[in-house]
Amino acid sequence: MSAAAVPPGAPWPSPDVETYRRAAGRFATGVCVVTTRDGRLDHAITVSSFASVSLDPVLVLVCVHQDSRFLDAVTETRTWGLSVLAARARPAAAWLATPGRPVVDQLAQVPHRRGPLTGAALLDGSVATMECATEAEHAAGTHVLLVGRVLDVSLGPEDERPLLHHRGAFSEL
Repeated sequence: MSAAAVPPGAPWPSPDVETYRRAAGRFATGVCVVTTRDGRLDHAITVSSFASVSLDPVLVLVCVHQDSRFLDAVTETRTWGLSVLAARARPAAAWLATPGRPVVDQLAQVPHRRGPLTGAALLDGSVATMECATEAEHAAGTHVLLVGRVLDVSLGPEDERPLLHHRGAFSEL
């Protein structure tokens, strides 16, 4: 249906959700882990929705489910770490994507270091890491677009292959 076929003021049509999900899954993306530290408790999520937004200032965005514990924590802390995962970090990505995992010590078996500016966990086995401060939050359906000002960047080894997400599964180049 073309835009001209939708009468002014009429609602836009919606696609079949399952068909849309399959279509979106055909877009291969990188896999990231986003972390924050709320007091002495680490919060982490695996995301495939990461984008560079601006170079002046340097901004990135990630999409976070509006009902997540992570969003509550990062809204309070206003700082977070982003780890762009290498293929060898697949177990950490899978663990941190597991719904209902324990809140306490969820990074106990995930090798990481603390970001010097934010204290957020930055995962070993990353092709790049960033420390960010929240610049804006925008509600978008079931998610919140979290826009962060990049405070610091570190690069992993040049020969490290990235972890990808494609057709609902982890993959690699």
